Amino acid sequence: MSNTFDVIIVGGGPAGYVCAIRCAQLGLQTAVVEREKLGGVCVNVGCIPSKALLHSAALANTIRHDAGRFGIEVGNVTLDFSTAIKHSRAVSEQNSKGVGFLMKKHKVTVINGTGRLLPGRKVDVDGETYTATKGVVLATGTRVKGIPPIGLDINRTTVISSDEALFLEKTPGSLAIIGAGAVGTEFADVFNAFDVEVTLIEALPRILPNDDREASAVIKRVFKKRGIRVMEGVTVTSAKVTSRSVTLEVKTGDTADTIKVDKVLMAAGRAMNLEDVGLEAVGIARTDQGFVTVDGALQTTVEGYYGIGDIAGPPMLAHKGSREGLNVAETLAGLTPPPIRYDNIPAVTYCHPEVASIGLTEDQCKEQQLDYQVGKFPMSANGRARAANETEGFVKIIRDRKYGEILGAHIVASHASEMIHELAVARENEYTVEEIDLAVHAHPTLSEAVAEAALDSMGRVLHT
Repeated sequence: MSNTFDVIIVGGGPAGYVCAIRCAQLGLQTAVVEREKLGGVCVNVGCIPSKALLHSAALANTIRHDAGRFGIEVGNVTLDFSTAIKHSRAVSEQNSKGVGFLMKKHKVTVINGTGRLLPGRKVDVDGETYTATKGVVLATGTRVKGIPPIGLDINRTTVISSDEALFLEKTPGSLAIIGAGAVGTEFADVFNAFDVEVTLIEALPRILPNDDREASAVIKRVFKKRGIRVMEGVTVTSAKVTSRSVTLEVKTGDTADTIKVDKVLMAAGRAMNLEDVGLEAVGIARTDQGFVTVDGALQTTVEGYYGIGDIAGPPMLAHKGSREGLNVAETLAGLTPPPIRYDNIPAVTYCHPEVASIGLTEDQCKEQQLDYQVGKFPMSANGRARAANETEGFVKIIRDRKYGEILGAHIVASHASEMIHELAVARENEYTVEEIDLAVHAHPTLSEAVAEAALDSMGRVLHT
């Protein structure tokens, strides 16, 4: 095997492997360096297996609590978390093998090992040097992190991360989840459905702190109704960790509390995989937040070296990384790809109901002193949602008052992750709410709520 390629990509996750496929499509001889399984965190211990578990959780809740409403009588329902885990692992393995198949299909060379950047567009992989004639792309991603100062290091037994949660053979009796962003909220949904006593702890004033305030309120209400203890504005001041349990000392304002649980799941932030990857040797700079410094073309501060995915800055989402991979591939092939609109990348939390958003929240519109109008439609008034007994949530569209430009959109619904893309496409192409209204929406569908929210923003809502 030759050690010289047009492009070498370090990291085989959604950013790296998509970049490799596009490079190959454009005729570039490409190699991917990956020390673990192809597909990265998303495929192996992130997006894919967690969504399989969330589907199991949704089925469990539907069968146990809603089946009778639909004329289906069931007897005693037995929950087997280990079987759900096996299903999620099988899905994950299938996806990882699928990435391997795509590498072979596109004749991308996969180099197994740990890559380290060297000057001169070179990469060292466990002692062997490879050269890229056009560019080296760094896509090493992130990993979970604990809170070491108060003793919450991840020990993989009683203090676990989402990685370990995806391999548990049985559920704990009680679980505290620290961090109520997308990851923490999704795992709260899963473990609650499997009869775990869940406490969801968030340091900021509300769960899903990056989402629209009204969306956070809906999820909090739904979770409390299901028996999840939701604690907001809470500081974990100390932790006593043993081999059988964890005792947390927490503080809310001036009120102290003690929480003892079988396990703690750390879902508060991620650390970048940038240690010993050769940044200093090559001279690549980092931002104050620790990300790799990149320009509009995603090139680092050293010519011929690019950064994509989580290490290149927020939002830290798989689909954002994939799009960056596409753009870098096209740049390396001499094309001029359109710039990425980072303010129009959909964000989704896959708890039930799902939460999906693009653009600005209402709070951000207020902070920026924009002249805006809100259109909102409740899922409880949508015929398809009523038929499925999935009436929690809403569609909310924030538009510029003068021109009708879509400033932001927020959906809380059973299939919000699928519904948001209509608004993402509209916003990417600068459609107004009037132009959304021009598209006839099939009846009955959940997407009718999008059309109604657009109408509401113009003062013309029909069904509320």
